[in-house]
Amino acid sequence: MKTWQIYTIGFLLATSAGIAGYIVHQLTASPDTMVEQTHKKVVGTKAPDTSLSDSTGQVRQLSDWQGKVLVVNFWAIWCPPCRNEIPVFIELQNELEASGLQFLGVALHSAEEIQDFMQEQGFNYPSLVGGSDVIALGDQLGNDIGALPYTVILDREGIIRFTHRGELSKEDVLAAISGLM
Repeated sequence: MKTWQIYTIGFLLATSAGIAGYIVHQLTASPDTMVEQTHKKVVGTKAPDTSLSDSTGQVRQLSDWQGKVLVVNFWAIWCPPCRNEIPVFIELQNELEASGLQFLGVALHSAEEIQDFMQEQGFNYPSLVGGSDVIALGDQLGNDIGALPYTVILDREGIIRFTHRGELSKEDVLAAISGLM
């Protein structure tokens, strides 16, 4: 066998072993570890002040709610866990709005697609819309895998204090905001 063939085979084996190791690590990493990595990346940072339209067509920015504890929830109509937590958010918006809590939905749909759904559900908080812009905002806020639902909580100064992939209960939200109110 020629020297270049030996080096080529060695290189291919080393590359294959590296890829296999990476795949095994990803498959065996616990979801908590992956969430913690994302959490560390954005928690404590200032949220970007991205502009998106709301369901009425008004252009809004996250800073529009500065001075309030802001619960930003990424959702979709077709997402069962998203649909499960919406009534909880509506209830908490009613209960804690006077204390400075504000929920903000961020839908993966167009305004036309969510208006009837929002009315049927009795939404009492706004929802931003925007397709790929929504995905980009989610990524900036730590949702690097595009999970739904995905929730971020900002303090009154717009600093990210909490992130969560998956459905939240009322108790989860209350625990996450307890030191911020």
